[in-house]
Amino acid sequence: MDNGFETVSDFMPIIIIALIIIALVVLLTFIPVALWISALAAGVKVSIFTLVGMRLRRVVPQRVINPLIKAHKAGVDVTINQLESHYLAGGNVDRVVNALIAAQRANIELSFERAAAIDLAGRDVLQAVQMSVNPKVIETPFIAGIAMDGIEVKAKARITVRANIDRLVGGAGEDTVIARVGEGVVSTIGSSQNHKKVLENPDSISHNVLNRGLDAGTAFEILSIDIADVDIGKNIGAILQTDQAEADKNIAQAKAEERRAMAVAQEQEMVARVQEMRAKVVEAEADVPLALAEALRSGNMGVMDYMNYKNINADTGMRDSISEMTEDESDDE
Repeated sequence: MDNGFETVSDFMPIIIIALIIIALVVLLTFIPVALWISALAAGVKVSIFTLVGMRLRRVVPQRVINPLIKAHKAGVDVTINQLESHYLAGGNVDRVVNALIAAQRANIELSFERAAAIDLAGRDVLQAVQMSVNPKVIETPFIAGIAMDGIEVKAKARITVRANIDRLVGGAGEDTVIARVGEGVVSTIGSSQNHKKVLENPDSISHNVLNRGLDAGTAFEILSIDIADVDIGKNIGAILQTDQAEADKNIAQAKAEERRAMAVAQEQEMVARVQEMRAKVVEAEADVPLALAEALRSGNMGVMDYMNYKNINADTGMRDSISEMTEDESDDE
């Protein structure tokens, strides 16, 4: 038994050392001692308890301490509470700090609160600061307008804009600027007497559009609008006149067809009436022999009267035949 106790006592120092090592590993994993040492070396005073509190609040300490060190070295006045609250709100702490440093170097007034609000609004605050220093050129597609003489004119514009940091939150974006410029180009071309004036002086488009104050309510400040290209399109006036003439012709043809149909209908109605009258005449003629026979039986007509009636019919038929022959001869001549 004594030998057994002596064996366990021999391994106790090793077990204690292993437990100490495991405890140190767990402790160093939970507490970023290396990050704390880096912050102290950079002159940023951060307590161990603050880092532990970040772990408990599920904040990645590197995402806050590293930007804090960067801001301290650049001379930007931010606190650890500001950075941590922005991280917890879902913002990009590193991008906000980079934007503050860039704004300070460019002598642009930008507070942490405004930068954080811009970042939380979904805009790239660093890109906005860079655009304030280095303006951006937006190129529009070909914008078509029609001059008063009916000729289509196509113009392409280059818009030089600078980010307006004060209006980044709630301001309209690039699409609104392009739409407003397109509207101004179309209006300017439409007010020109003819397309030649637009071709001779394309700068008039940029001047008229720039004077409209199109950047109101947007996140940008328009510095200049330059016409990059002007081209002639279709003769819209002639096309509209041709379409109108074709439409008028179709309407006239439809009305003529309607009148022809009415005339045909009237003619058919007259033919039907004539046929009806002929049927009545034939019916009346069929009653004549019956009437003659009845007159002869009743003694109201004598034989001589009947013979005179037949002679009159024969003379009438002969005259009709002669008149038809005469008409045929005159037609042949």
